[in-house]
Amino acid sequence: MAVKPESGAHQPEALALAAEAARHGGKKPDDVGLVATPKTAPVQTSSAAKDRAATKVLQEGVTGKDKGAEAAIDALPDRTKPLGEGRGKR
Repeated sequence: MAVKPESGAHQPEALALAAEAARHGGKKPDDVGLVATPKTAPVQTSSAAKDRAATKVLQEGVTGKDKGAEAAIDALPDRTKPLGEGRGKR
């Protein structure tokens, strides 16, 4: 029988989980399971900001012209960094 996380619990973000594993020699830390830990919890990000960044990336891909995608992406939290180091708030 599969173990299910408790109702309403967040699952770890994939990029945050991969980054944590990379920081631990390529092995998933023992404290990371089906429920997000403070290190792998979802980072609150504005949907509008993510939409703007995605739109700019697509526009640059279609037109081949700079539309500010890099700046829009840099404005989003980096989900591969530890909390407080650009990945959101502790």
